[in-house]
Amino acid sequence: MMKDTGGTTGNTSLAALNAEFKKAADPAKAKLLARYFKTGKGEYAEGDKFLGLTVPVTRGLVKKFMKLPYSEIIRLLHSPWHEHRLAALMIMVERFHQGGEEEKASLHRMYLANTRFVNNWDLVDCSAGHLVGAWLAGRDKKLLFRLARSKDLWEKRIAMVSCFHGIVRRESAVALKIARLLLSDRHDLIHKAVGWMLRELGKRCSEKILVDFLRNNYASLPRTTLRYAIERFPKKRRKEFLTGKF
Repeated sequence: MMKDTGGTTGNTSLAALNAEFKKAADPAKAKLLARYFKTGKGEYAEGDKFLGLTVPVTRGLVKKFMKLPYSEIIRLLHSPWHEHRLAALMIMVERFHQGGEEEKASLHRMYLANTRFVNNWDLVDCSAGHLVGAWLAGRDKKLLFRLARSKDLWEKRIAMVSCFHGIVRRESAVALKIARLLLSDRHDLIHKAVGWMLRELGKRCSEKILVDFLRNNYASLPRTTLRYAIERFPKKRRKEFLTGKF
């Protein structure tokens, strides 16, 4: 890893950031967020803890702490508090886009070494397209297939959401392969991620490619995936797709 010099602007004190979080905490909102993000026994985010900060508030705090050293970012990412982990990822993403090639490589490696802490759908969705997808632009995509075959729910979602970076650039081949690989997955959060990426692919790359994929894989498409993928189509056409008429 490159020398830990921090970013270009902001505070370098994790203690100061934690104090800001504590000051902004909202216990009532924390309870709502805990329910929304499924933290109950047996749910996908069992045991996750919330301070009750909205995303805009968290993002506002992050802007003042871009100079946190890597060691402190990792400590933040390892926190039991959801908003701390979100803040760490926001800092990593911002530093990735501001940094040179060496820093981008370091942040990409840091992310992959800590995927077990990127453990809810919002954490994946705010980070994967940048710290994995953007890094892999013009590089071998074997990593995505390894992640897609992982037994870990969040690594599989990372694999799919990372494809967004290529989709925006009208690159559909890898996204379609990852989507096909994940069609047999049983988890609703994977069904949603695949459907979301397919919808974006149809919007940004080719509607025909999307429809062909849905037609060719209709028998194995989870219903949630199909519904997400066709959201942008007119109501009549959506009804036809849901009955297998393409």
